[in-house]
Amino acid sequence: MASVRAENVAEVVWELKRVDKYATYTEVATRAGFKPGVAGKTLQTVLANVQRDWPHLQWWRTIPDDGMIIEGSPLAKKLADTGVELKPGDKKGFVTLTNLDSKLFAWDHAAAAAAATTV
Repeated sequence: MASVRAENVAEVVWELKRVDKYATYTEVATRAGFKPGVAGKTLQTVLANVQRDWPHLQWWRTIPDDGMIIEGSPLAKKLADTGVELKPGDKKGFVTLTNLDSKLFAWDHAAAAAAATTV
């Protein structure tokens, strides 16, 4: 059975697909109602569950906060397979999305929190 966190992240990933955007680990975790953990480790663990339980979801729309992806990793391969252009990163063995800012989506968390408290 999927955890509440995994279910929430699955919903966020579905939102990303609908808007055809990507989001950082922090954005996804915050939208799902928890902290991403050090270097996004908590979110990565939840994403592994999402991949297992909902393989049809586009989990690869979630990227590390710094945009650095290990070259040849499943994430890098999936992004490349789906037509995302990657360029060499600042660190050897890493790649990053080109035009990252234009591809990222951010929710207005402050507005959502304010709306939740007025209900």
